[in-house]
Amino acid sequence: MSTLLGPELGQSHRTRLARFGDWMQRHAKSIRAIQWLVVLVYGILIIVPAVMPLPGDTAHIWNNLTVFAQFVFWGIWWPFVLLSMVLLGRIWCGVLCPEGTLSEFASKFGRGAAIPRWMRWGGWPFVAFALTTVYGQMVSVYQYPKAVLLVLGGSTAAAIVIGYLYGREKRVWCKYLCPVNGVFSLLARLAPFHYKVDELAWKRSYKDGEHGHRVIPINCAPLVPLRNMKGNADCHMCARCSGHRDAIALSLRSPTTEVVHFGEKEANAWDTALILYGLLGIAIGAFHWTASPWFVELKQFFAGWLIDRNILWPLDTSAPWFLLTHYPDQNDVFSWLDGGLVVGYILATGAVYGTALLALLALGNRALGAWRFTRLHHLAQALIPLAGTGVFLGLSATTLTILKAEHLDLSWASAVRVLILGIANTWSAWLAVRVVGRHSANWIAKGAALACFAAALAVVDSAWWLMFWHW
Repeated sequence: MSTLLGPELGQSHRTRLARFGDWMQRHAKSIRAIQWLVVLVYGILIIVPAVMPLPGDTAHIWNNLTVFAQFVFWGIWWPFVLLSMVLLGRIWCGVLCPEGTLSEFASKFGRGAAIPRWMRWGGWPFVAFALTTVYGQMVSVYQYPKAVLLVLGGSTAAAIVIGYLYGREKRVWCKYLCPVNGVFSLLARLAPFHYKVDELAWKRSYKDGEHGHRVIPINCAPLVPLRNMKGNADCHMCARCSGHRDAIALSLRSPTTEVVHFGEKEANAWDTALILYGLLGIAIGAFHWTASPWFVELKQFFAGWLIDRNILWPLDTSAPWFLLTHYPDQNDVFSWLDGGLVVGYILATGAVYGTALLALLALGNRALGAWRFTRLHHLAQALIPLAGTGVFLGLSATTLTILKAEHLDLSWASAVRVLILGIANTWSAWLAVRVVGRHSANWIAKGAALACFAAALAVVDSAWWLMFWHW
């Protein structure tokens, strides 16, 4: 970064950032107070609407708590939490997240048991994200407060239980089981801010101490091995380690650094699965089905087929609301057929998009030389900007739906979507150029690999073209 800004200006920026990190570290009590305030607001927004009557036609954001909570959670909270990961790293996790706060608090007074082996399985981020996404659609989590309490409140309750059982003042839930931990880990790799570890200063501290005194141990709640920390994937940006051993400081970096330089070493099959089959597959299916005419045609076909054969139980609508959407007063009830088709459509969409993208990346990997899985996983990480943008756009569709109900002018939305997709495509393409450049010097091989990557970008863009402009 200093080569871009000039050595003196770059050093000045790092110094100011380091001082800000130190300020956060010194004001830890104030940050804890903010965390508990967020917990209070979060609790009110997920509990109170769930016990209130559903809003009527005259309800608005400003006069109905349920509509207000819906707008806050799905219109502002989650889209901009995702955006904050890209801009600031996982500062949401370390400073604001209510689940992290409650889990760490429970861990402080809990049993302190060792983390079991099953919890360390690398596939949990993908599995938890997929299950939560699919289940949320089955119960219409974006529309109904009881579903919000069930999904978000259930996750929070699980975080507290895991915190009570395992670790001591740690965020074991956040590290291994949080449904969005994997997504946050991927997006935070793009952030221009990170806590940089000076390895020489760390080694020097063994002899010289910290600020000339004995090193004071710190509690890294998300269980990051600080000495070997290279990037943002696991760091919660809480600033507790700022200045530790005179070796850790909040710093600027290029947004390409973590993906390009550390991506091959850190990449793994589960990260690739989360990118291709999770964010660019299952998530797309979850946003698609409500707008898809194909879903309606499938439903009509199967309903007719079942009626013709006098198989009527799949058309029954008596499933409880916590299994399938069931709000008769709102004329919104899922039959077993509806639920099965929702799950099937989402999973099929995930399989189609994920496999198409995997095939194109595999071709690009092969174009660069002999087959290497690490190179395939490295290429997949170049799709992170477009993958994160897709989820942001999908969630922001809820934002626009709520604002449309308030009779606001949304004529600008289409142009903004095109702009956002353009930026995301350019960012992903630039990452791909840098990644491919690390694996081959042959221009023909690099051109072939980048052509495959460009085709992958087109596949992803086709999903949003269908949702926002074709359907």
